[in-house]
Amino acid sequence: MAARCDPPGASPPAELAASPGKPESSDENGHSPDEALAPTSVIYFREALNSTAVRFGPPGTAAAVRFGPPGTPGPVPQYDFQIERIESKRRNPKDPVAIERLNLMNMAKLSIKGLIESALNLGRTLDSDYAPLQQFFVVMEHCLKHGLKTKKTFLGQNKSFWGALELVEKLTPEAGEITASVKDLPGLKTPLGRGRAWLRLALMQKKLSDYMKTIINRKDLLSEFYEPNALMMEEEGAVIAGLLVGLNVIDANLCMKGEDLDSQVGVIDFSMYLKDGGHSSKSAEGDGQITAILDQKNYVEELNRHLSASVNNLQAKVDALEKANTKLTEELAVANNRIITLQEDVERVKEESSLQLESRKSARGDAAADGSALMESRKQLKEETLLRLDVERELEVQIGMKQEMEMSMKMLEKDVCEKQDALLELRQQLEDLRTINQQLSHKSQSADSSSRQKSEAIVRLEDKINQMSGTVKQLESRNSVRTAAAFSARAACPTSCRCPPPSCRRRCAAPATPSCCSSTPPRPHERTPAPPAVSGQQAGGQRRKPFLVGAAV
Repeated sequence: MAARCDPPGASPPAELAASPGKPESSDENGHSPDEALAPTSVIYFREALNSTAVRFGPPGTAAAVRFGPPGTPGPVPQYDFQIERIESKRRNPKDPVAIERLNLMNMAKLSIKGLIESALNLGRTLDSDYAPLQQFFVVMEHCLKHGLKTKKTFLGQNKSFWGALELVEKLTPEAGEITASVKDLPGLKTPLGRGRAWLRLALMQKKLSDYMKTIINRKDLLSEFYEPNALMMEEEGAVIAGLLVGLNVIDANLCMKGEDLDSQVGVIDFSMYLKDGGHSSKSAEGDGQITAILDQKNYVEELNRHLSASVNNLQAKVDALEKANTKLTEELAVANNRIITLQEDVERVKEESSLQLESRKSARGDAAADGSALMESRKQLKEETLLRLDVERELEVQIGMKQEMEMSMKMLEKDVCEKQDALLELRQQLEDLRTINQQLSHKSQSADSSSRQKSEAIVRLEDKINQMSGTVKQLESRNSVRTAAAFSARAACPTSCRCPPPSCRRRCAAPATPSCCSSTPPRPHERTPAPPAVSGQQAGGQRRKPFLVGAAV
């Protein structure tokens, strides 16, 4: 980084104050006067220099930078800044392409600055209908279209920056998600619409500045899409990429569903940036403090990002060195083992050569021993030949056994297949038996239910028969009682009574009819005498008449 923010009175870190590998002419940040700054740092502090809420002391002094408008009361945090400036290239004032690049850069600067200020006033959450945000995308579209090469197709000439944005996916794997999302969006039919959607997604992801830096640093790839004097190929492209860092403090919520990105007209509205001269001097105290805090937050985030990137690079280098060291250690161990093996081979060869020399010296006196050794070797050869023949015979036997085993295995497989077929048939029969059994069980259940119903009907009929028999008995008892009463009435009536039998029966039955019968009626407490015994025929006749008597009664 080109600058550092420290509280007043704070001393620089030890590793920055005294670094053994840096020259004496470097400052406390570790940068030499001839060292080039990153475009992001240059743009960040150029924004700070141009801001009305930041004041710098004269160079070479310990003057503090105050965040807020001049004359702001109350204690304001003060920070020491050391800024290294870079001389920009001299441009030809008559070059129209250079003027176009400068105008686009200034418009991008105004658009980004106005977008950040408006985001602070609105709570830093923007949607797609916000006018400054739409103008920012229009300005970015003009910047990306500047100096595009015309591609000829069978439909005509086509100029689109979507091809250049697709390079980000190859250079940064993180951008693959954005590219895939853009390709999956419905309703996008032209490369222009895809490029606009890509810019919106990158802004919501807060990676637009990083992606622009990535493609700007690869001018060898951009030369396929842009002319040599295009904005993306010159210094202005790096400046715009640095300006985009400030947009990381903005939270954007852009809904692209239903939005027509293919046919939008990209026209810059200059009326939004034409303001009165005294407008910037009317900022309030709270806005100045918020701007100071946001500037400090942007710087800290950028510093943290660069530090994390450097840490990742150093970690990758350390891992690579560790792998290389491990590989070299393994190679060294292999080389040492090889050297030890070669030394052992050399010693063995020396011993063999010495033994051969000694054997040659003693060969002349050991001819007889050599003959006997030759005979022994021949015997050993014969024995080995016999052993080999035995082994070959055993091998043939084993081969025959193997063939027999294969035949038996085939027969077993055939038998298994037959048994499987029989098993399938048995299973089919078992299924048929199960179905028959189920049918029989259903039939038995229906027969049981019908028998149960019949038994219940029989029980009901028996109950009715019992009731009828009881009724018959009651009727018989009533009939017998009435018959006995009739007989008793006849016995009580005098024979000289000349009344007709029905009237006499009625009068005799009445207790107060002394004119008809002179005998006194029986008292209520006296029992009526039992009727006379009747013969079996009379009894049988009486038994046959219960229903007739009951009906007459």
